[in-house]
Amino acid sequence: MANSGITVESLREIIIERLQAQHVVVEDLSAGCGQMFEVIIVSPVFEGKGRLARHKLVNETLKEEISKVHAFTQKPYTPEEWEKTK
Repeated sequence: MANSGITVESLREIIIERLQAQHVVVEDLSAGCGQMFEVIIVSPVFEGKGRLARHKLVNETLKEEISKVHAFTQKPYTPEEWEKTK
């Protein structure tokens, strides 16, 4: 499988920049070839949005990056929700 060119670091920086994320965890589940990512995104932009609306926002915002990978799993939280998970 070819490398997507997407790295944990690049994806993390893009998420922070585009979604004003306060906390981001990016995990490459494809043993470093950049084909499967699981991300946790904590951002105030998710306030007042339901789960589906959050997923659509992330998918739209990261459309170009997601199109280059095989699998992308996201867990979007508001800062308040994230505090409760700790």
